[in-house]
Amino acid sequence: MSQITVQRAESLRGRVRVPGDKSISHRAVLLGAIAQGDSCIRGVLRGGDCLATIGCIRGLGVTVDEPDGDTLVVRGRGLDGLQEPSNPLDCRSSGTTMRLLAGLVAGAGVMTVLSGSGQLNRRPMARVAEPLRRMGATVLGRQGGRLPPLAVQGGRLHGIDYALPVASAQVKSAIVLAGLYTPELTVVHEHPQGISRDHTERMLRAMGAPIHSLGARVLSERPTHPLQPLDLEIPADMSSAAFLMVAALLTPGSRVELAAVTLNPTRTGLYDVLTAMGGQLTVENAHEVAGEPVGDVVVAHAPLRGTTAAGEAVVRGIDELPILAVAATQAHGTTVVRDAAELRVKETDRIATVVEELRKLGAQIEARPDGFIVEGPTALRGCTVDSHGDHRLAMALIVAGLVADGETVVRDTDCISDSFPGFERLLVRLGGKLG
Repeated sequence: MSQITVQRAESLRGRVRVPGDKSISHRAVLLGAIAQGDSCIRGVLRGGDCLATIGCIRGLGVTVDEPDGDTLVVRGRGLDGLQEPSNPLDCRSSGTTMRLLAGLVAGAGVMTVLSGSGQLNRRPMARVAEPLRRMGATVLGRQGGRLPPLAVQGGRLHGIDYALPVASAQVKSAIVLAGLYTPELTVVHEHPQGISRDHTERMLRAMGAPIHSLGARVLSERPTHPLQPLDLEIPADMSSAAFLMVAALLTPGSRVELAAVTLNPTRTGLYDVLTAMGGQLTVENAHEVAGEPVGDVVVAHAPLRGTTAAGEAVVRGIDELPILAVAATQAHGTTVVRDAAELRVKETDRIATVVEELRKLGAQIEARPDGFIVEGPTALRGCTVDSHGDHRLAMALIVAGLVADGETVVRDTDCISDSFPGFERLLVRLGGKLG
């Protein structure tokens, strides 16, 4: 089991680019597989979760070439070209891989078993199994289909009108993908809490699919023409950039430029919350890449004040709430996070684990059923903390170590490579003291 030792940082300065966006990377590989022709995808995240998606697509008979370290060529087989795998598909620890694939293979009609790590096999899947069953697919799993592994048999699905029970882009995407194979219209209603990330819809529209977003509804139906292959550069991941943003905000004398970050409005929840807290964040060089808004984010150290994060801001920044908790420990006043019960069913129970580990460092943080409350500012004290195998918690604790007195040891850090390979290297390049 690996560990990283962190010392208090003096300042962080420089310009870096974090790895490609994880959500967009997953979808580019999956959708490239059902395009008619070769998709060229540059800057795909090479983290463990996206490697799981690549492996599963290969298991469905799709050739994925890697001509260099930065490019994938997915040789799409068309909507009806996926092959039945001879073995279960290993989704590793990736919930995105399992949930999106469930929708895709249900529509394609290939019998498939989706499995993964012990961590993934504890995560809830009824949320995706139920709508797929309503569309006519057979979805079997442990505890009545609520837990993986999942056995999926689809084909001859029909459209449904479905209201999401949770604000989940993964569930929405699974239904939209299955809807590509139905003769009738499929309609997905977003959860009232807010509109979830829309990368699937944007990418499918760019490929020529009849996907329409009408307010809080998404409409999906079978294309009348083959899906066009992709040719795109994956922008940098806002969820990964978030850790460096907070590190710069909290470390005196810091100024960090983060290049070509996705600024999709369904992903900028943390950016908006940090700005409301008084954070000095600006966007330069705003432009679009394959329908996705992108820009350079410039962050400078600034005093923060407490705030409340709830509702749609939480939906747009759900993956960034562990690092928001770290920022809140140094903000003046009370920070409240609510409407975030979804944190309970991530790689870990992120409410419980964030509270447990930050308390070890001296944070005044209290768990709530749907979030947490933090009082600040608090002088953190270095000690030994544990990631619980959760990549986002591991990185949040490393950032906390940058502003803690003394030495902080973060245990079980191999998981960081699930979403941000090279995180430690970039942080050292900016001036962080890691060992």
